[in-house]
Amino acid sequence: MHGDAKHGEAKDGDAKHGEYKVPGGKLVVVDLDVADGRISAFRLAGDFFVEPDEVVPAIEAAVLGLPADTDAATLTTRVRDALPDGAVLLGFSPEAVATTVRRALSSATTFADYDWQLLRGPALAPLQQMAMDQVLAEEVGDGRRGPTLRIWEWSSPAVVIGSFQSVRNEVDLENAERYGFEVVRRISGGGAMFIEPDSAITYSLYAPAALVQGMSFADSYAFLDAWVITALQGLGIDASYQPLNDIASPSGKIGGAAQKRLGSGAVLHHVTMAYDMDGDRMVEVLRIGREKLSDKGIQSANKRVDPLKSQTGLARDEIIDRLVATFRAQNGLTESALTEAELDRANTLVAEKFSTHDWLHRVP
Repeated sequence: MHGDAKHGEAKDGDAKHGEYKVPGGKLVVVDLDVADGRISAFRLAGDFFVEPDEVVPAIEAAVLGLPADTDAATLTTRVRDALPDGAVLLGFSPEAVATTVRRALSSATTFADYDWQLLRGPALAPLQQMAMDQVLAEEVGDGRRGPTLRIWEWSSPAVVIGSFQSVRNEVDLENAERYGFEVVRRISGGGAMFIEPDSAITYSLYAPAALVQGMSFADSYAFLDAWVITALQGLGIDASYQPLNDIASPSGKIGGAAQKRLGSGAVLHHVTMAYDMDGDRMVEVLRIGREKLSDKGIQSANKRVDPLKSQTGLARDEIIDRLVATFRAQNGLTESALTEAELDRANTLVAEKFSTHDWLHRVP
């Protein structure tokens, strides 16, 4: 499948199928029918574990007959209240059932429904990176490009602040200039990214919004990065997802995610992970780093971050190769390249938006 999939709220006579892989857990699958605006047939399946066996029929009976527009919170409560005394659910939860039902009712898609493309490089300047994220998300949303995984390469150091962050609160502009860090603002929310080209691993996913249909923002973060957790664990790292948007190990934070839903019908999800890091330099450039360290009574940022280089001993490109291989094994991946039109559009956006004082200082 290329581009967006047909989706919408369930109508009478519709047979619906939904899947949800619980981050760190099991696959939950539901099949249902809708008649007279209500769920008229319902089957729950998956590779989870339950005790006793009566749990699954109890859940199915609780969902059957509910209005097709029942929200996730109500679904969760119905499922939880239906569980028999002593029920044990391993690898899933009432919340996971509710998410899967909502995904079925909204005809959500899965990673496997798409022909994924890979963009690896070229190295771009920080302002071009900001613009390219918007361009590629819009291209996917408008159906001109298939869903894409992009591995970023940076041509120069940068501080990337979130869409809603204050420049002066987050960045020591004098030190940023002294050390050669360009300050740019991205279109997604979240915190500041401290980028040294050879010390960061950054990727973006550009996908139709149907991929995360029926999910809360919190659920979608973990869902979209589950493949990365698998890849890191394959490298021997005890990696896990820490809500809302951190990838971490017992030794410290590895990376952080940010996300933006675009009006064109696309979701942009991007992550920066620390391959190597000069934590002390980061604290000189980022003011927020000083506050976080002060709050936690930690003397050095190096104690808060757990870079992939120190954990694996592998070269940066080797780790990227393993990440790409994991995504390809799970979802398929075809080599692609930026088009001249995409590059031209990004450069236009740099000039008209991302390089302007109004954009960078939209929150002073």
